[in-house]
Amino acid sequence: MRPIKALISGAALRHNLDVVRRAAPRSRVFAVVKANAYGHGVTRAARAFEAADGIALLEIEAAVRLRESGYAKRLALLEGLFEVSEVAVAARHDLTIVVHSHEQLRMLDAAPAGARLDVMLKINTGMNRLGFTPQDALVAREQLTKHRAVKQLTLMTHFATADDARGVAWQMQVFEQIAVGQQLERSIANSAAILRFPDTHADWVRPGIMLYGCTPFADVTARELGLRPAMTLASEIISVQDLRGGDRIGYAGTFEATQTMRIGTVACGYADGYPRHAPTGTPVLVDGIRTRTLGRVSMDMLCVDLTPVPAARVGTAVELWGEALPADEVAAAAGTVSYELICALAPRVPVFEA
Repeated sequence: MRPIKALISGAALRHNLDVVRRAAPRSRVFAVVKANAYGHGVTRAARAFEAADGIALLEIEAAVRLRESGYAKRLALLEGLFEVSEVAVAARHDLTIVVHSHEQLRMLDAAPAGARLDVMLKINTGMNRLGFTPQDALVAREQLTKHRAVKQLTLMTHFATADDARGVAWQMQVFEQIAVGQQLERSIANSAAILRFPDTHADWVRPGIMLYGCTPFADVTARELGLRPAMTLASEIISVQDLRGGDRIGYAGTFEATQTMRIGTVACGYADGYPRHAPTGTPVLVDGIRTRTLGRVSMDMLCVDLTPVPAARVGTAVELWGEALPADEVAAAAGTVSYELICALAPRVPVFEA
C-alpha cells in the first residue's frame, strides 16, 4: 500500500466548534459540511459537530443519508433544490431549503398537500452569485410568508468581503432594507464575520473553513485565532537520490542543483490532491524538520530537499500539511487558499481518524 494517508482529528473539529460557540455565544450554529465537509468526510464531521444546532450542505442525497442515519437536527440545503421532484423529498425528510431564485420559488407549489417546509430566503446584497435582488426579495418575502408549504422563514445573505478591509457594512445596509421590522430569524455570518463582526451574528451563524482549523484571513493565522488543524496529509520518502551540481529534477527540469545535494522522493502528487502549481520552496516537514519541495509536482510524486535532514532515508515520515505545518502556509506558498487544498483531497487517499 502506498504510504500516503490523511488523518482527521475529531478532537480538533470539536475544539474549533467550541471556538465558534465562544465567538458567537448567543447564536445557533449551522456547521457547514459542503464539499464532503471540506474534504474531512460528511459523516465523520457530523459526529464531531454533534453539539451544533444544525448542519448545512449542498447535496440533497447527503442530507437524506444523514437524516436516515438518525441525525435529527436541522439540515439546510445551501443551494436549495434543483428539480421539482426534490420538493417532496425535502418535505419527507424535514430538510430546510434555501430559495434563491424565482424558479425555486415556483417549485414550492409542487409540495405535497399538507407538507410544511423550513425555508431560507437568500438575498443578494452584493456577492452577485445567488439570491434575489433587494427589490425582488421584498416580493419573494411576502410570497413565502403566505405560502401554504412554508412553515418557518429565515432571511439570509452571504458576505463577499468579510475577510478584508472593505468589511460588511455595505452589505448589511442592503440586508436591513429587507429585514427591518420583520419578526423573522436571520442567518448572515460566515467564518470571517463570526470572528470579526459580532453585530452580524444574529440568530444563526454559518461557520465553514474555521471549523476545519484554517483561517479565513490573509493576515491572521489559525493559531492566532485559537483554531486547530483537523486534517494532516502524511506520507513517506520512497527514494533518495544524490545529485551533482548541474543535475535537474523532474519534468521540464525546473530545478537545477548548484552543488552536491541529497533529495527525497515522496509518495504524494497532484492525483492525491497536492497542488501541481506548488513551486520549488513550498514548505514541507521531513521527520518533523522543515524543508522545501524541489521542481515540478508530478501526478504521484514530489521531491524534497534533504539538506536539513541528513538522517532521512526511505521510510522517513513526511507531513505535507497538518497539525505541525498549517495548510494555510502551504496554500500561500502555492498561490492558492487552504480551502482548495483540503477540499481537493483525492478519493484514492486513505482517510483515518487521528
